[in-house]
Amino acid sequence: MQEQDFPTYAVVVAGGSGSRMQAQVPKQFLPVGGLPVLMHTLLRFQAYDAHMPIVLVLPAAEIPTWQELCLQHDFKVKHNVVAGGKTRFQSVQNGLAALRSFEDGVVAVHDGVRPFVTQEIIRTAFETAHDKGTAVVTVPLKDSIRRVTGAASKAVNRNAYRLVQTPQCFRLPLLRRAYEQTESAQFTDDASVVEKFGHKIHLVEGAYQNIKLTTPEDMLLAEAFLAAEQAGQKQ
Repeated sequence: MQEQDFPTYAVVVAGGSGSRMQAQVPKQFLPVGGLPVLMHTLLRFQAYDAHMPIVLVLPAAEIPTWQELCLQHDFKVKHNVVAGGKTRFQSVQNGLAALRSFEDGVVAVHDGVRPFVTQEIIRTAFETAHDKGTAVVTVPLKDSIRRVTGAASKAVNRNAYRLVQTPQCFRLPLLRRAYEQTESAQFTDDASVVEKFGHKIHLVEGAYQNIKLTTPEDMLLAEAFLAAEQAGQKQ
């Protein structure tokens, strides 16, 4: 349960098709430990604050499937479902529109297929965004990297780079204003939108376990992570 004395909100964006997952259903609906990935994700935010307004953004065609899954699993996490747009930018805009009745506070935008975000990461991101306006979760690179130009490549310092995760948290009025900009191909995530709007992006530490489930190998890791968590809870 959160301890902050400021309002918090979550916009969970789930628009993946599952093509890289080589699955017949969207990856956010694939089961992990018998429960769809997306349900695990929403449960993380409910565990942080049972009263936090949660907006789930799904492709319109997938909303009936989600509703059926909620009935099938007797899923009780309170959330508001809205249809996404053609792009992630438009989907986040739609998610923010569902929070129009709220004036201030901090909003987290999170990938629906990152079901292992920890309570500590959520708390740190919210607190940092409340204090500084922005907070983007990242982790250092583990592997060496090379910059490729045509047929040539050159080693670069991996310590100068970070892998970006979610949640990405912002003061709600700031993110609203940033998303009033004209959409650009430069906008790869919420941080890039806010950065183009002229605000500094503050980084907070993530975790390698906070993976985005994208490929079949990721599902094996997800089952292992969940089993380890459940074993730890029983001790």
